[in-house]
Amino acid sequence: MYIPVLSEKRWDHKLEESLWKLWEKEGIYRFKFDEKKPLFVIDTPPPYVSGRWHIGAAVHYTQIDMVARYFRLKGYNVLFPMGLDRNGLPVEVEVERIYGVKAREMDREEFISLCKQHLDKLENELLDLAKRLGIGAEYYEHLYRTDSEEYRALTQATFIELWRRGLIYEDYRPTIWCPVCHTTIAEAEIEYVRRSGKLYYIKFPIEGSEEYIIIATTRPELLGATVAVMYNPEDERYKHLLGRRAVIPLYNYSVPIIEHPIVKMEFGTGIMMLSSFGDIEDVRLFRELGYKPRILITPDGKMNENAGPYAGLSIEEARQKIVEDLEKKGYLEKVEVIEQSIPTCWRSHNPIEFIITRDLYLKQLNFKEELLKLIDNIEFYPEEHKLILINWINSISIDWAISRHRYYGTEVPIWYCKKCGHPHVPEPGRYYRPWRDKSPFKKCIKCGCTEFKGDERTFDTWMDSSISPLYISGYMRDERLYKHAFPVSLRPQGIDIVRTWLYYTILRVYLLTGKPAFKKVRLTGLGLDEKGRAMSKSLGNVIDPIPLIKKYGADAIRLWGASEAKLGSNYMFSEERLRGARKFLTKLWNIARFVSMFPYVEVNELYPSDAALLAKVNELIVSCEASYEKMDFFEPANKIRSFVWNIFASHYIEFVKARAYNTAGYFSEAEQKSAWYTLHTTLKAILLLLHPITPFITDYIWRKLYNAEGIFKEQFPEKISLKDVKVLFEDIMQINNVIWKYKSSNHLTLKDPIEKIRLHPKFETIEGDIRMCHNIRKITYDENVEILEVPK
Repeated sequence: MYIPVLSEKRWDHKLEESLWKLWEKEGIYRFKFDEKKPLFVIDTPPPYVSGRWHIGAAVHYTQIDMVARYFRLKGYNVLFPMGLDRNGLPVEVEVERIYGVKAREMDREEFISLCKQHLDKLENELLDLAKRLGIGAEYYEHLYRTDSEEYRALTQATFIELWRRGLIYEDYRPTIWCPVCHTTIAEAEIEYVRRSGKLYYIKFPIEGSEEYIIIATTRPELLGATVAVMYNPEDERYKHLLGRRAVIPLYNYSVPIIEHPIVKMEFGTGIMMLSSFGDIEDVRLFRELGYKPRILITPDGKMNENAGPYAGLSIEEARQKIVEDLEKKGYLEKVEVIEQSIPTCWRSHNPIEFIITRDLYLKQLNFKEELLKLIDNIEFYPEEHKLILINWINSISIDWAISRHRYYGTEVPIWYCKKCGHPHVPEPGRYYRPWRDKSPFKKCIKCGCTEFKGDERTFDTWMDSSISPLYISGYMRDERLYKHAFPVSLRPQGIDIVRTWLYYTILRVYLLTGKPAFKKVRLTGLGLDEKGRAMSKSLGNVIDPIPLIKKYGADAIRLWGASEAKLGSNYMFSEERLRGARKFLTKLWNIARFVSMFPYVEVNELYPSDAALLAKVNELIVSCEASYEKMDFFEPANKIRSFVWNIFASHYIEFVKARAYNTAGYFSEAEQKSAWYTLHTTLKAILLLLHPITPFITDYIWRKLYNAEGIFKEQFPEKISLKDVKVLFEDIMQINNVIWKYKSSNHLTLKDPIEKIRLHPKFETIEGDIRMCHNIRKITYDENVEILEVPK
């Protein structure tokens, strides 16, 4: 009587929680530096602490864990630190909304305290979800927070280093500005949104004549900011206007009419107004042509005193009132509805403006060619997504504005002399808060004044995030680790933050070290809802993973995510397919439970059917390893599922059941043990191959059947040594299929006997399995039969 070692009749995913607690108790994810072992360092994207992940983010982070688990099985000492991004604008916006406050209207210290309290509440919820998903990261000595004093001190230290090298400068110039967030934003933080808009055709009188020109614009509120009117030098329609002046409607001042090749003859009427500032092209043209800006818009998105009667109105209100006045006074020729690509802030989704502010800039334009050469030393997975980064680098047109007019972030470590304004940067090594801390300088190095004013600005949050590979590898803090860990092994991230997190990290680390930040980059697609839309709170289509974990288990979510798309491709959520992943785990459990009835034994010789099956296992090992090396889990997930369901369970187990039980004593002891060995060897290979994807069920089964210390101490399976494979398993499957089809078409049960069949002689070595599996009474052999014939 065979009794299964796995006593539970079904896999209970509630066991996942107790397994995680066991893993934590065992400390299996605690990183211990060992110079003798190869090191694999993962620069995990520090998730922003803003609430629970949606299902797409959950899948993204589980796949980073799959990378870590694979390389552990390959013998690497894996440093997989969990980081938490806690700086920047999102928490400020959230705190202002929840608490009904405005950062600029309250005590800075008090506002910062509110932000920290809010983040602390959300942090535990996020970490609990990560652990519940089986993400085996370093939550212990190497967990980091980007708002910790140690992390911020490193951000400031890297700034100080770049400042001293002359790579950072301060300038009073037009910057990309979000009126809602009330801060400068970087070029990489602009999102272009397609919207329906209006093109206004406005009459501009020509000074000193009855003539007028018509200019089409989408920004009539900037009429009073116009400093010139331009047409293309190739445009014969306007050649006669060169050197003359146009009168600005409503504002009644005149501006020169000039030629410039940037003007598109086919847009509108082919003549345009140059205003400060409608878009980034206007900013470039002002710099090129040397015009003095006429600023009409305040940092709050209101019209200022230069707007005359429209002062105090919002941009939208001013636009509406100006259009009304243009129409009343006969300046409005017509209005045309068009589709526009509107530059918006990626956080507030509000249209951006160009405001003149004093900000700090990190040089990047000078290094574009060097960066393009540098990234050739980085392996990209998939290779084609490297083009996203290349296109972004080629498109960069301005230096990176790195300072922000906000509060919850790493402070700019500069003190200015109160007398002459000369900036002073301190020694690196500690965390500075110039807006609050006493100046570390006794006197100004330029004028000798003893009074200083600390900078009140913070850094762009990407200034913090972009040093994550330096921080985790011990830069400026642990030289022994840094020597072995940098450049880090892997940067895994989504394609949606290539132009921010990936690019800024490559830029900053190169400027500091002269090296690539990492050896490999893994770029994933986006998780979409069931209609193919990106998940967002505004659409109301965010899918919470917690109810799905409770219903199906974390392993099912991980397996579903891995099975959905090849690396780099987008994928859509499907609960039906998630149920399919859960069904597979049930099937795996049933198989393991069946195998657990038999003892694990070593054998000297394999029965031919067993060798045939193990040859297929070898193919699976080779295929999975090739995909795992590319960090793509689509092929392993689907090939393992297919092998388990369609080969191992459906064919092999059915084929050898009689030999494994051997209740009739038909087979020899050696033949029976060969079946036991093959069942266990195959199951072990499946568990090890599947472990990176589904860690809970594989570890549980492994502990019960093979080693109570768990699967984590094992190695990735190697090909099984096979002396002589006499039969192909594809032929065994065909034999099974032909016989099963014959019985079905003749209304026979699978247990009913068949009087006789003819086989090719090469199958004589597995006659016992064929006879006992299919209840065949007589088997004859014929060289002329390709595989088998069942007489009618």
